[in-house]
Amino acid sequence: MVRKLLMLFIKEEARAVGQLRNRRLVNLLGCCCEDDERLLVAEYLPNETLAKHLFHWETQPMKWAMRLRVALHLAEALDHCTTKGRALYHDLHAYRILFDEDCNPRLSSFGLMKNSRDGKSYSTNLAFTPPEYLRTGRVTPESVVYSFGTLLVDLLSGKHIPPSHALDLIRDRNLQMLTDSCLEGRFSDVDGTELLRLAARCLQYELRERPSWKLLVAALSPLQKETEVPSHSLMGIRNSTSLSLTPLGEACSRKDLTAIHEILESIGYKDDEGVANELSFQMWTEEMKESLTFKKKGDFAFKQKDYRDAIDCYTQFIDAGTMVSPTLFARRSLSFLMADMAQEALSDAMQVQVISPVWYVASYLQAVALTGLGMENEAQVALKEGTNLEAQKNETCDQK
Repeated sequence: MVRKLLMLFIKEEARAVGQLRNRRLVNLLGCCCEDDERLLVAEYLPNETLAKHLFHWETQPMKWAMRLRVALHLAEALDHCTTKGRALYHDLHAYRILFDEDCNPRLSSFGLMKNSRDGKSYSTNLAFTPPEYLRTGRVTPESVVYSFGTLLVDLLSGKHIPPSHALDLIRDRNLQMLTDSCLEGRFSDVDGTELLRLAARCLQYELRERPSWKLLVAALSPLQKETEVPSHSLMGIRNSTSLSLTPLGEACSRKDLTAIHEILESIGYKDDEGVANELSFQMWTEEMKESLTFKKKGDFAFKQKDYRDAIDCYTQFIDAGTMVSPTLFARRSLSFLMADMAQEALSDAMQVQVISPVWYVASYLQAVALTGLGMENEAQVALKEGTNLEAQKNETCDQK
């Protein structure tokens, strides 16, 4: 009975954390609870952790502008979690921050899952543990702010300095001793002093004296440097997601639904293999004629951009089971996107792929739907797959 309740609790926690989807988080995709096996499944981020790039770098130290970007993105992630009712984050440290394909820093969602909301779990070195945890054995929302303060010190120093020692240096205004030697001459004393001031506020002994996430976001935003430079350039890592996009691929990457509609309308049904022959045969029965009327009405509504009516008509045609058309599912998928129904749009886009595995439109529509669901990493994979499939088709046509 206890094990069953524990499994149910884990699944409920995973469901709640999975709904937090945000571009600043490593989004949780699912979980597996079977016997003694408990697994969490999250997005794959290929570019290592903050600890790797900050403490164990090989090619180049992390630039000042990138360190400030990490601080801001992390504060935004935790502000989002707090706003959504998940204010506790267990064991916040540099290994919890990962870099995606574009080298943007994102916070692991695993820390939101650890143990339960009552905050009875904390496993970092005691020298870095919030003082209230040492007193009570409990983690509070303010404890997360304290841990954020230790990360600000990490970003400035390039080392994992115990908070007590960092506070002594801050009180002595010893900025030079706290600064990473690799950053010498690379930032202004004003910026460095402001980051230290924020760290000191986060590391206050009294919980009520620590700042809120909104205050931290507001304070870190003006400090940002080289905002027009992509993260992968600041990190000196080649951007693996850079694609040469076709008009349809470009429209999908921008989530330009109007442009996608125009392209799908111009394509028509020419990618439906064998549809014309099937239609001519099925026209023999009155029942089929009635069913095809729904399709024609759906096509008219789609052309007129009446997407709700298009969804209704296409659904009646699909439910009748008259025929299987990848184009029709693609059109309903886009209609769902226009109606802000991303999950339904994703289901239809996946159905397109089942019917016509090599039709690039399926992957493109999945990319748009996944973006709408906050699954940016998966969206990039789908966009890349669509680009490759479209290139293969164009190459085959050129050879003919």
